Amino acid sequence: MKSNTINKKEIEKFSKIASQWWDPNGKFKPLHNFNPIRIEYIKNSIIKHFKIKHSTKSLKKINILDIGCGGGLLSEPMCRLGANVVGIDASSKNIEVAKFHAKKNNLKINYICSSPEKLRIGKKFDVILNMEIIEHVDDIDFFIKKSSQLLKKNGLMFVATLNKTLKSYFFAIIGAEYVLRWLPIGTHDWEKFVKPKDLIEISKRNNLNIEELDGLKFDVLKNKWNISKDKSVNYIAKFKKN
Repeated sequence: MKSNTINKKEIEKFSKIASQWWDPNGKFKPLHNFNPIRIEYIKNSIIKHFKIKHSTKSLKKINILDIGCGGGLLSEPMCRLGANVVGIDASSKNIEVAKFHAKKNNLKINYICSSPEKLRIGKKFDVILNMEIIEHVDDIDFFIKKSSQLLKKNGLMFVATLNKTLKSYFFAIIGAEYVLRWLPIGTHDWEKFVKPKDLIEISKRNNLNIEELDGLKFDVLKNKWNISKDKSVNYIAKFKKN
């Protein structure tokens, strides 16, 4: 029986480049480009689901857990929108970077070096973010199970990841890593990519029902990401806890 979701090789890989999290032209440049569409999608979904009025602090009183938070690229915008944010990551170096950057910007975010199965926090969350993380964990089933246990009933969980298709192999690995050099070589392992139907099935077994499933596509001419019907490479899923 599994008791751990941490893949040490993956943690080491990201720890080595942790100092570059906040460099918009560094190793995490694709995530910086990705961030505006992720923030908009998450914010609008939460507002709609919890029937919140739009404002500068739209997410006030919403408790968010950002799993695999890295240097805090998503935790910080959620905090600026008023949410109470806990960010966890299995890499202590990522957490150090996240804490330093939040302090520098006077943001109150509770960063903890942990994985979901090891988190001892004594509360459940309204929203859980699993963004670009499940393709790096050791056991997706166990990871989703432990994530679900940290989510309140009727809460939302967002998962953004890569589809397991021939197209994703050419675009996300050959294209992004070897040709365009957007990402360090070895960032992704195609064997760890997850088909939407498999993710939906795993989530269903863990009391999570699919609410929305959208593709994410990069517009080369405008140099920005958009929500798309094409889920063949990147996709984002929104689940509701039963």
